[in-house]
Amino acid sequence: MRADPHTTGGSHTASVYPRSRRMVLGVVMLCTTLLLVAGCARSIEGRAVPQGAGGGPGLSAEFTKLLTECDAVADEKIAETVGAAAVYRGFFGAICRWEGGGPTGVVKVTFNWFETGSLDHERKAGEELGYTVENTTVEGRRALQMRRPNDPMSCGVSAGAATTGIFGWWVQYTAGGADPCEAAATLARLTLNLSS
Repeated sequence: MRADPHTTGGSHTASVYPRSRRMVLGVVMLCTTLLLVAGCARSIEGRAVPQGAGGGPGLSAEFTKLLTECDAVADEKIAETVGAAAVYRGFFGAICRWEGGGPTGVVKVTFNWFETGSLDHERKAGEELGYTVENTTVEGRRALQMRRPNDPMSCGVSAGAATTGIFGWWVQYTAGGADPCEAAATLARLTLNLSS
């Protein structure tokens, strides 16, 4: 006599699953295993190289100056523009940062360059952050001037780049004195003069 597999106790001589269900489950597991083995057993021709070491024909000229955006204005010119004795480079990437000091105290300078950015997007982002955003021009190009609320010692200027996209400078003084908007606008003018 066979025990009912759905009851507790007694001898379980039959499996919990009927034979047809066990077969389907077995076939599914076998197919899954075969797919995994086939997918992992594929080889790719060529040799591995570190990222960025490819070079050779087909390398786009647009990447020849990758990560040199931070050199758009010389450190000495940045220091002179913001009234610092010297500036020291910090983080580099899509956003470059410097910090310096002088008669007006500590000054922080930020530069960004977005190759696919737009001033309309910058305006929207600034407004969403609650910044005061005003239209201006830099070297005849449409530009934006942005200020954070309740922070008269910081200001940013973004303009259309000489090629594509946009760039921006943000200057923040920690003590009174110089006009951060004038410093940011001057750095923007220097960027356009040097990149044309």
